[in-house]
Amino acid sequence: MDQFFKISERKSTVGNEVIGGLTTFLAMAYIIAVNPLMMSIAGIPFDAALTSTCFGAAIMTIAMGIFANRPLALASGMGINAIVAYSLCGATALGVDWRVAMAVIFLEGVLILVLVLCGLRKAIMDAIPVNVRRAIGIGIGLFVAFIGLKGGGIIVGNEATILTLGDLTSAQCIVALVAIALAVVLETLKVKGTLLISIVAATIVGIPLGVTVMPTTMNFGLDFSAFAAPFQIDPQSNTVAILQVVTTPALLMFVFSLLMSDFFDTMGTVMGVADRADFVDKDGNIEDIQPILMVDSAAAVLGGFFGASSITTYAESTAGAVAGARTGLSNVIIGVLFAVFAFFAPVIGMVSAPATCGALVVVGYLMMTGVGEIDWTSMDSAFPAFITIMGIPLTYSITDGIGFGFVSYVVIKVAQGKIGEIKPLMWVATVAFFLMFIFA
Repeated sequence: MDQFFKISERKSTVGNEVIGGLTTFLAMAYIIAVNPLMMSIAGIPFDAALTSTCFGAAIMTIAMGIFANRPLALASGMGINAIVAYSLCGATALGVDWRVAMAVIFLEGVLILVLVLCGLRKAIMDAIPVNVRRAIGIGIGLFVAFIGLKGGGIIVGNEATILTLGDLTSAQCIVALVAIALAVVLETLKVKGTLLISIVAATIVGIPLGVTVMPTTMNFGLDFSAFAAPFQIDPQSNTVAILQVVTTPALLMFVFSLLMSDFFDTMGTVMGVADRADFVDKDGNIEDIQPILMVDSAAAVLGGFFGASSITTYAESTAGAVAGARTGLSNVIIGVLFAVFAFFAPVIGMVSAPATCGALVVVGYLMMTGVGEIDWTSMDSAFPAFITIMGIPLTYSITDGIGFGFVSYVVIKVAQGKIGEIKPLMWVATVAFFLMFIFA
């Protein structure tokens, strides 16, 4: 096992991998409860969506561990599942059947996989300026911390100011503040398993406060009826779902939009995790990037096939990397837990968003440490980095933040008369972002 996963070679231990895997799993376990709810809005039976969510995450996370040997966990992506529920399906949306929506996801995944096999996805990553690459990881750190603070109720919406401070005396905020305090203090003291301890302890604190919901029933059943969704019959058109997609221009536009989101979300997430898990070389390039991108692209295909929405690499993987995960062994731990909790979903439902707040805030802090590596003295390289860092958390989208960085970089270079410094694939990516911002 040590030789296969290169545990000693990467200066890790089995204990570190287990703790890292548990930490990542608890940080992203909310998807077990959230995704089936979102998919049920789209029309998928809840039990079928639960089965698809858990087994899709389990299979692709383990695949990432075995084929890429990097601590990058995968599950149904937040954001894309919302697009499925509220933009593709439902009476107030495009109104397509959920099988057709899964065919859109499936086709988008196939196209991304083709781009990876052609080497285009890796080539675009290599074409990104170093400062922007570094900025993506920092922006994701702020994004992850923002997710934690929002989930903990410490930051809430406000019509006048957009965001404001939540009620710090509420039970939700108390649990979140306990989680943050524990994570910060334990991290300062260099305690092993800091983030995992903070999540478990905050979950326990939440029991008497009513934030941690105790399970009342156990669901032992599995429902595979959503599997092969793109090839099931669309009851609205009485045709195979995927044929409905390829013959409908509006649905093909969704394929393009989701392709852009998947393409660059993963790019940003991998860069962020790579920095914390030490698989970035001295030139800022990610090691073993091709198998990582291949597994992630195959995950989108599988997500559509299973009826679980697009399965993608999770930014919460940074929590496991910070906790010590360096190899794919942590992925095996995560994958097994996802498979197990397909039968015990109510148990993992006990882990509330406020309980994970501390782990995500500390991860955000640690990812901010790379801000000093950016050259802030030159406007042409510093401003694209700045707008990327700001854009990711403020738009609540990794893709949009990266797009702002790309477009601003090209505009500044053109204005300076330095068109020759723009790599051809940066032009391609920037034009694609421009089209997405206008039409998608």
